[in-house]
Amino acid sequence: MPQQISSAPPDIRRADSAAVHVAQWYVSDRAAGVEALDEAVQQWRATAWPAGILSFSAYLSTEHDTVLTYVQTAGGGVHRAFTAGLKGLAGAETVEYTLHRAIVLDAAAPAPASFVVASFDVDGPGPQESIVASIAGALEHAPAGQHPGMISANFHLSTDGTRVLNYAEWTSDEAHIAFLDGATRVATLRATHATPGVRPIGFKRYHLLHSLTA
Repeated sequence: MPQQISSAPPDIRRADSAAVHVAQWYVSDRAAGVEALDEAVQQWRATAWPAGILSFSAYLSTEHDTVLTYVQTAGGGVHRAFTAGLKGLAGAETVEYTLHRAIVLDAAAPAPASFVVASFDVDGPGPQESIVASIAGALEHAPAGQHPGMISANFHLSTDGTRVLNYAEWTSDEAHIAFLDGATRVATLRATHATPGVRPIGFKRYHLLHSLTA
């Protein structure tokens, strides 16, 4: 299946996406990160996509120490079969997730320019669902003035029950930096620490470098 190059971020909440595959790699600096992502995109563009692969998005952290790929598919098996022949970041081992819950806080906002990915290590499906409910509740009950610039929070559960990933869309890096000192951030941290079987791994702020769609 041919691919289209896009400058737009993926539609995280698209109805036909049944699985999401995320890889994160550490890199030494911006140049190494850009090179790794460029090589991955070249391989993905040079290989015909089988039916079921929907999008491939590549990000570089604002600290220039981590790259991330986010792939949407109509099912889990098609991704493993496709990447088996690819090298480096293009064929890197991924964590498979499903989108569990999405909260859109500003549907009228412009296209996001900053993407914050927060990860949690959890002890099974129960804590997975509990931490999502706790953080989502804190966000939904917070006044809008406490998180200006937050467009959406999209909570993913790993299929093996060990991880939770929140992919949040922001209007700018500055909006997220301001949020870190605010009351809503305190409420989400409180919810995290109050949930048994959950250990926050941390977050990274990213910019989108490449986007391909089927």
